[in-house]
Amino acid sequence: MTPLRTGLALAITVGLFYALCTLAWTLAPGPFLGFMNSLFHGMDFSPMVQQQPFLWAGFLTALLVLSIWAFLAGVFFAWLLNRLMP
Repeated sequence: MTPLRTGLALAITVGLFYALCTLAWTLAPGPFLGFMNSLFHGMDFSPMVQQQPFLWAGFLTALLVLSIWAFLAGVFFAWLLNRLMP
């Protein structure tokens, strides 16, 4: 397993799914919030929701941070797997 390729694949995957998650939230915030409440065993996230316009800067910053984190995690995972599997 090549660490850089694994890191890149994970970074692209996380970035794509983050973008899809953001799209779902912007298109249907109410149903999405209901889904998130159910996903987290009935926790109510509605008090944390504030009406704000969509900001590209915030989206791109989060996308960059998540992608870098995923890349580093993927590189480490492949490196560790290569060490553990003879």
